[in-house]
Amino acid sequence: MRPAPSREVRRKLISVAAVSAALLAGTTTTVAAAQPSTATSTGKVAVTPAAQATAQAVAAPAERLIVGYKTGAAEATSNSAASADAETKGKEAGENLDFTRRLGTGAALVDLGDSLGTKDVADVIARYRSDPQVAYAVPDRLNTPQADPNDTEYSKQWDLYEAKAGMNVPGAWSTSTGSGVTVAVIDTGYVAHTDVAANIVAGYDFISDTAVSVDGDGRDSNPADPGDHYAANECGSGIPASDSSWHGTHVAGTIAAVANNSKGIAGIAYGAKISPLRVLGKCGGYDSDIIDAITWASGGTVSGVPANANVAKVINMSLGGSGACTSATQSAITAAVNRGTTVVVAAGNDNDNAANYSPASCNNVITVAATGRSGSRASYSNYGSIVDISAPGGDMSTATANGIYSTLNSGTKTPSSESYAYYQGTSMATPHIVGLVALMKSANPSLTPAQIETAIKNNARALPGTCSGGCGAGLADATKTVQAVSAATTGTTFSNTTALSIPDNGAAVESSIAVSGRTGNAPSALQVGVDITHTYRGDLVIDLVAPDGSTYRLKSSSTSDSADNVNTTYTVDASGETANGTWKLRVQDVAASDTGKLNSWKLTF
Repeated sequence: MRPAPSREVRRKLISVAAVSAALLAGTTTTVAAAQPSTATSTGKVAVTPAAQATAQAVAAPAERLIVGYKTGAAEATSNSAASADAETKGKEAGENLDFTRRLGTGAALVDLGDSLGTKDVADVIARYRSDPQVAYAVPDRLNTPQADPNDTEYSKQWDLYEAKAGMNVPGAWSTSTGSGVTVAVIDTGYVAHTDVAANIVAGYDFISDTAVSVDGDGRDSNPADPGDHYAANECGSGIPASDSSWHGTHVAGTIAAVANNSKGIAGIAYGAKISPLRVLGKCGGYDSDIIDAITWASGGTVSGVPANANVAKVINMSLGGSGACTSATQSAITAAVNRGTTVVVAAGNDNDNAANYSPASCNNVITVAATGRSGSRASYSNYGSIVDISAPGGDMSTATANGIYSTLNSGTKTPSSESYAYYQGTSMATPHIVGLVALMKSANPSLTPAQIETAIKNNARALPGTCSGGCGAGLADATKTVQAVSAATTGTTFSNTTALSIPDNGAAVESSIAVSGRTGNAPSALQVGVDITHTYRGDLVIDLVAPDGSTYRLKSSSTSDSADNVNTTYTVDASGETANGTWKLRVQDVAASDTGKLNSWKLTF
């Protein structure tokens, strides 16, 4: 644990944009989704100068500014000139600014003083950035050590952090931990475990058939898992006996096990809450119970069941059966999504086309395939064109430690002592995506299920291994995805909505936006919103071209990215570019057979 800042440091740290008082990170958050704003007749968004300056400021605590002057400016080499400039701008802003020293890069370090508020800091930044001799002005951010969680078994969670095939989760935690989001785990219920207990909220037992429920009664408000063991042939001829799985507890731990409690594991969204909904018992569970659980979890009404006080923003269904999605199940899912709840489901574990299984084949869900520690599709995982995304599900055929480690219970039939264990399956991959959704919703509550799915796909990376049959957009990347949706953009927006065809395997095309009325340079977090329709987006290379001809690569081509369309927002450090002028989006299709068009794009300063 790092020591807390001294009182003097705490007094001087000024937040230039909304941030956590805990100073979780010194990194800039990237943004994607725009909040509603008032458009002028020209299509630009009108904002006040103070709001504009604040939007351009980096969202991190600051007590000093780092000011870079353009080559040729006296302040670029003369300390006295830089000092005089600080004094002048301070007087203009009604503040006392002091040149402190010259950095190794030649930039000037300017002290902001002790008593500036948020608007004052934004005003000072705006004054520097409006100076044509200034290349950039950014806060001198306070960085902090980024230690791993202190959970004792965290080292076994390769699926979270390993560079090759992990889901790149730790980098997302400085932005979001899932706080404020409830996740419904529709599964076997929950058996008490101290590494998850603090994040459990009320759920429900939806099993109506006492032969399945095992607990001796039908539906009630107690979702405790009594065990789902069964004897040989009890669940069908030739089906061998099985001990209790404690499946729902394993899933819950992956999503939201408590972190930094010096024990066990860390959940992907360890600030989120879990509402356990019991639908699976001995030999499985019925569609009818699952449909009611989906409805109730998302805020719908179920006859005979009290109103849900913990409506879920995302549902985890690590379950499935053979056969295509029925109209009955689809109806429940569609209604849940229309209420704003994202539904994430397992592709299935039969090494078969997921189109042959439900709810994997339902519409309006995020269907998840499983990858192993090598980054290839796990040998058991279902596949196919309906798979949306892949996530670590483990593959224990090579070693037990290559499975997914999470919370469990040691009881073979009924609950005993709490434990941890490795499991594998698309059931384990699904909660990885659910945890990511919780991080996203916490970072940006306005996201819709459709926007969430699009962002996860657009920010995935190519599988580091192989996949036969179709593994969706690739391996989910938590850090990249959360950063892409982490804040709402506030600023002036310029757009081009004229559609432009993209030639198949042809020359690059360019769409222009003329930016005017700005002062100084573009921001260090320039938002580039892109809307492209294309039947194989891996064919596309996308670049932003600045007014001076400098290019910024937004997207490279990828032979493994077979998903449709590009509908996302990229963040570019354009602080070295003059804001005014003609900006261009350059798009090229570099492979044959698929076509598309650029529908629109926009720049938000």
